[in-house]
Amino acid sequence: MKAGVLIRPLAGALALALVASPALTATIEVTIDKLVFTPASIEAKVGDTIEWVNKDAFAHTATEKGRWEVMIPPKSKGRITLKKAEAVDYFCRFHPNMKGHLDVGP
Repeated sequence: MKAGVLIRPLAGALALALVASPALTATIEVTIDKLVFTPASIEAKVGDTIEWVNKDAFAHTATEKGRWEVMIPPKSKGRITLKKAEAVDYFCRFHPNMKGHLDVGP
């Protein structure tokens, strides 16, 4: 009987830990090189971070018009953490022909 008493609280604690533990998040890297976002299209989920790595010798942005903008200095990085599920088209404000797309799931 004593073994059953020990197992029940342990099982309950394990179940609580599984429910309370946060979902795993990822950092997804986008390279900027020669005026191109690579990959141009990304699938991510809420809580993930997008990190742009600028290999060019001049500044870029990752801009969703009217909502957010990440400044990415030359030879540097910029990042944003995704807050909601949505489809997002973004571009570089300095070079509007540079375009990217994010599909953010729950």
